[in-house]
Amino acid sequence: MESRKLLKQGAEAKLYLHDFYGRPCIIKERFQKQYRHHTLDSMLTNQRIKSEVRANLRCRMAGILTPTIFMVNFQDNSIYMEEIQDPITAKQYITDMSAQGDSSSLLMLAEVIGQTLSKMHAGNIIHGDLTTSNMLLQGNPSNLRLFLIDFGLSSFEASAEDKGVDLYVLERAFLSSHPNSQELFNTILNSYQAATKNIKSCKEIIAKLEEVRMRGRKRTMIG
Repeated sequence: MESRKLLKQGAEAKLYLHDFYGRPCIIKERFQKQYRHHTLDSMLTNQRIKSEVRANLRCRMAGILTPTIFMVNFQDNSIYMEEIQDPITAKQYITDMSAQGDSSSLLMLAEVIGQTLSKMHAGNIIHGDLTTSNMLLQGNPSNLRLFLIDFGLSSFEASAEDKGVDLYVLERAFLSSHPNSQELFNTILNSYQAATKNIKSCKEIIAKLEEVRMRGRKRTMIG
């Protein structure tokens, strides 16, 4: 497709800029894994695409902002989706606000992240790759619009274990990208808990998060 412009390439897919009937579009094209048998690779790729699209749609039904899916093409393993206009990643936003010493804007973002993840987990959606790079922001600090993106590792699980692991993945990525920000991540957790209506379920998720943290510490100590 001549009008495609390569935006970036990751481990699983290439992202292209495109125009979809007059609308700015991102094409996510999963490429074949040469080390896998073609039939198996095709089957697994189709499953991942279906799961990714389903997670995106279920998030939207739960009131979470995600890019609109325009089309799915299984022949070339591509998802055509809305290009979010003039976004900034949460990662860059945190870096900028930290450099400016704007703690109030950081706290407002942390509250929005916690509320968004609470909605996601209430719908039994596991993102699987939560990082501040997979959150796009629009608007100003007092009225942030947060879009979740990249559901390539998503799944649908009701267990507290899976939700606790999802939060742990974010915590590890968060602290790796934003050193000395444990207090800010604690604000995310506090917001998550305050927004979760099922108190019993929330307590179980946080307890599982602590269990996963302990397992992670043991692995680090053992090496």
